[in-house]
Amino acid sequence: MAGKKYRAAAEQIDRDKQYSVAEAVELTKKIAYAKFDETVEMDMWLGVDPRKADQMVRGTVLLPHGLGKSKRVVVIASADRFTEAKDAGADEVGGEDIVQRIKEGWLDFDALIATPDMMRAVGQLGKILGPRGLMPNPKTGTVTNEVGRAVTETKAGKIEFRVDKTGVVHAPVGKVSFDAQKLAENAKSLIDAIMRAKPQTAKGKYVRNATMSSTMGPGIKLNTAEF
Repeated sequence: MAGKKYRAAAEQIDRDKQYSVAEAVELTKKIAYAKFDETVEMDMWLGVDPRKADQMVRGTVLLPHGLGKSKRVVVIASADRFTEAKDAGADEVGGEDIVQRIKEGWLDFDALIATPDMMRAVGQLGKILGPRGLMPNPKTGTVTNEVGRAVTETKAGKIEFRVDKTGVVHAPVGKVSFDAQKLAENAKSLIDAIMRAKPQTAKGKYVRNATMSSTMGPGIKLNTAEF
C-alpha cells in the first residue's frame, strides 16, 4: 500500500523541473501521505571533500519557527551551573552522575550541553555519543559556560548540521503540518547557514544538488541558483 502511495506522490513531481523553495514546500505538503505528521527534510550535496579537515562543513542554525517538538536537553556541568540550566528548561542536569548513566546505556535525550570544565569526563563518552551526533562541541555551541542560553536556543529550534562522508548535509526544517511560509523561512535559514559555512578551500560549485522531502515522500529537486 505504501509503495502505491509513494508512486502516486512521485508522479506529481515534474522531474525536469527545479523548484523554488516556496514551490517545493507547497508540493511537499500536498503530496505527503503518511498518517502521522511527517518531518520535512532537506538534503544538500556539497562540492567538498569531507575527508579533509579544512573542507568540513559544520555548524548550527536557529530555525525561526522551530521543529514542532520540544527537544529533551541534558546538561552536564559543575554544581554552580545547575540552577541556571534548570531555570532555562533543561530536562536533566548533573555532573559525573549523568556521565555514568550514559555509560550504562541511558540515551533518552535529543541534545547534550556541557561546560568546558566537564569535558574531561564527557570525553569518555565519545564512542557512545559521537555516532549518534550527540557529542558536545565548542563549534556548535554545546560546550559552553553560557548553559542557560544554550538550553534556551536548543529548545527554541536550534539544530546542528554536518556534512557526512559522502558530502551530503541532511537536516530537518519542520513538520508537514506547518504553515507553508514558516516552512519556507526555516528552509531558507538552513540554506543561508550552510552557504555561510562554505570552506575557503572548496573548489568548483559548492551546492551541486539539493532536494526537499517529507519523511516518507519522494525528493523534490530544488533550484540551487536561488541559493
